[in-house]
Formats: sequence, C-alpha cells, structure tokens
Amino acid sequence: MRWWKVLGLAAFAGVAATGVVIARAERRRRAYTPEQIRTRLRERHAEAVRRGSR
Repeated sequence: MRWWKVLGLAAFAGVAATGVVIARAERRRRAYTPEQIRTRLRERHAEAVRRGSR
C-alpha cells in the first residue's frame, strides 16, 4: 500500500512542476508590448518572404 502513496505524491509533484513551467512561459509571453509583438511578427514575415523567394 505504501507504494501507492509514493506514486500519488510523485504524480502530484509532476503536475505541480508542469504548472510552474506553463506559468513561467505565459508570464514571459505576456511581458511583450503590442508594438514589440508587431515588430517581431513583421521581422519573421520578412524573413519568410526572403526564404520563399529563393
């Protein structure tokens, strides 16, 4: 019976760790201003067009 408890705690720790990783990524994503996002998208689009025209 004890190994069930260990397995349950390990699963709980895994779910918690996944939540932390997702929260960090979301916080990093939301740190950009709308103008920064537009600039990055325009740069990526220009790069894609350059690669596509070869």
